[in-house]
Amino acid sequence: MSMPTQGSGLDSGYTAAGAPHTADEVRGSSIGELMRQVTTDLSTLMRQEVELAKAEIRQEGKKAGKAAGLFGGAGFGGYMVALFVSIAVWQFLDNVMDSGLAALIVAVIWAVVAAVLYSKAKKNAERIRGLKQTNDSVQRIPDALKPHPEGVTR
Repeated sequence: MSMPTQGSGLDSGYTAAGAPHTADEVRGSSIGELMRQVTTDLSTLMRQEVELAKAEIRQEGKKAGKAAGLFGGAGFGGYMVALFVSIAVWQFLDNVMDSGLAALIVAVIWAVVAAVLYSKAKKNAERIRGLKQTNDSVQRIPDALKPHPEGVTR
């Protein structure tokens, strides 16, 4: 995915080498021209941040979608195996004890399995990393550009 880039020259507010203009170049510019350059740079910065976030969400979303589909298929297969093994254990225990007690034993075994799986799932969910690159990039935006909760002061 290509990222928007700034042009070179006076129109973008940067010299051909990408460095800010000199003090003499800035003094020779009108306030309107300087404000236009600042708003253009801010607009470009915001577009780049949004594009980075979109790209990162798409990338992580594809990975999560594929994993979810594979887990779904494995889960269904595991469910079928567990169902038939549970019925077999229930029938085996039914030969040596009451049918109701045999069903209760199988249910308790499945409750323990569910608790262990829940614990592991919770640990894995805590390791999801989110939008790390976007967060790092936004943290580098100067404090002057961030909104302040107390509002505008003069």
